[in-house]
Amino acid sequence: MPPGPTSGQAPEGRPATRGPVSDPSARASVLVEALPYIRRFWGAVVVVKYGGNALAGAEAGAADSALASFAEDVVLMRSVGILPVVVHGGGPQIGEMMARLGKTPEFRDGLRVTDAETLDIARMVLVGKVNRDIVSAINVHGALAVGLSGEDARLIQASARDSALGFVGDVDVVDPEILHRLLAQGLIPVVATIGASPAGQAYNINADAVAGAIAAALPATKLVYLTDVAGLRSDPDDPGSLVPATDPDGLDAMIRSGAVRGGMVPKVEACGRAVRAGVGQAHILDGRVRHALLLEIFTDAGVGTMVAASSAGSTPSVAPSAVRSSSSPAPGDPPDGVVTVDA
Repeated sequence: MPPGPTSGQAPEGRPATRGPVSDPSARASVLVEALPYIRRFWGAVVVVKYGGNALAGAEAGAADSALASFAEDVVLMRSVGILPVVVHGGGPQIGEMMARLGKTPEFRDGLRVTDAETLDIARMVLVGKVNRDIVSAINVHGALAVGLSGEDARLIQASARDSALGFVGDVDVVDPEILHRLLAQGLIPVVATIGASPAGQAYNINADAVAGAIAAALPATKLVYLTDVAGLRSDPDDPGSLVPATDPDGLDAMIRSGAVRGGMVPKVEACGRAVRAGVGQAHILDGRVRHALLLEIFTDAGVGTMVAASSAGSTPSVAPSAVRSSSSPAPGDPPDGVVTVDA
């Protein structure tokens, strides 16, 4: 048995000197507020889509700090019994690398045209850079994260979306077996969104769609999108019109009305599909806010926009003044096998 600390020494993990705690009752109340959520979500799978925009949207020089804060959130979730799966994009980072290599990106209907050279750049950036950075940030806190792409263990089978777009793919099939195995070993999977056809042709796939498909296949209790907006607005030009809670029908209505547009459309569509497929709740949060993930999962009010299935007889599909609840059905045993994704 190791000897205890001598006089003037602190036990391992504690500072040698301890100053007064500012407002200790407030700190204690935060822990008390989190307790029921820790108990409720113990053993629950939570898929977190960490977008390249969450990093690119950080203030200059703050990207490393933002990634470190995100890693702390994920590790804390794992430490209290939640099973996080991280899915990441990297559009801004791909654009930066293309510019450095002197290649001009081409977009059609908001999608990057991906020829063979661009596909190689996307694989290099997503698998070799962004994935490694996230895994390393998490593993600062212990041997916890494992990086993989959709090509590994046939996690994501894909096919071409449109020949005019080149090697841009859609998710056809998700086989979550490799994720179940990693989660069973107490590890945190970090997934880069490159998929492959049965013949082995790689495709670059929209990360929002991949996150939703993986959440449905596991299945997850929660699906969380961390991006560079505070949530959905009923009026895109009015910051005061934040929608705290809605359902898949409400999302459809917001797309039709134009309240959701541009790069938010794939996220919103993926949220709706995932919830309709059985995911308990989906959330759209501002990843630039420190610890937004913890605020959403472990506090009564939450942040951003929450999407949940409509209760029988409920009426408002979009509820700008709704009272939010982070309650969710207790997670059951995940099913084995392959899940086919409906586009």
